[in-house]
Amino acid sequence: MAIDRRTLLGAGAAAVVAAPALAQIMPTPERIPLWPGRPPGEPAGGVKDVVIQRSKTPGDLAWTSVGDPALVVTRPAKPNGAAILLIPGGGYTRVATRREPGPIALDLAKRGYVAFELLYRLPHDGWTAGPDAPLQDAQRAIRLIRAGAGKRWAIDPAKVGVMGFSAGGHLAARVATRFALKTYDPVDVADTQSPRPMVAGLFYPVVTMLDESVHAASRRELLGARLADADWQRRYSAQLDIPADAAPCFVTTNTDDKTVPAANSLLMYQGLAAAKIPAELHVFDRGGHGPPAPRRNGTAIDWLGMYLAFAADHGLPG
Repeated sequence: MAIDRRTLLGAGAAAVVAAPALAQIMPTPERIPLWPGRPPGEPAGGVKDVVIQRSKTPGDLAWTSVGDPALVVTRPAKPNGAAILLIPGGGYTRVATRREPGPIALDLAKRGYVAFELLYRLPHDGWTAGPDAPLQDAQRAIRLIRAGAGKRWAIDPAKVGVMGFSAGGHLAARVATRFALKTYDPVDVADTQSPRPMVAGLFYPVVTMLDESVHAASRRELLGARLADADWQRRYSAQLDIPADAAPCFVTTNTDDKTVPAANSLLMYQGLAAAKIPAELHVFDRGGHGPPAPRRNGTAIDWLGMYLAFAADHGLPG
């Protein structure tokens, strides 16, 4: 299976999946809806999924409207008891994810993790929750994963991590720090579960909504008509007001990222350190808005292994 860099960036990062990994994955993707009925706060007239082809690479898709948020599940041949929720990016303008398991999910399954890829709703579609519609979906996803632990999936409900990329990194940071925020009324027994991840990985993330170092497109899409509202800018800046029980976070970026300034990751680390939350920060020399580039001698940087080692320090299997 040929995997080009654009496909990998759309999935979240450049994880190279060996052919044997593919044989360990279910032949038919397992796709489950997040909500038992329609998602909360749907606008009059409803919202329909709108999907576009991002490139000539087969399966390289993006959702520009999401009416039916869902999880794509990738099961390992030999489960290690842990699950990881993957949150793709797209600047809150779209969600760049596939219909079938992406390369990171395949790599995680090869290592024993049950991987869940999140297709989440976008604020511009008019949901009542506005900027919190994506957070509703992220909270619901973790609750749904835990509700199925030991029944539907071979995982320990305590061992659920999250990884987010670009704007998905902002959403992952929010669910790691704003898990206690009530964003919707319970709809079923799954909502009795905690939405707090055990550990979070934030990869070249959007973090701040304040003017300095902001990714303007993400702020525009997330905050909409209130993008200039100082209170809303603070409320949705992930580095601010981090609670003492936030999840440990692994944060990484590249110095040459010309899309989302690397300062976003520095701000997140500073906020975590101020709140005394366990955190690890890596700023690589090259890689742009994506995973770190190989060393000049061709040696690949095992960014995924680095995250999983950090996660193992905080309760997930290594």
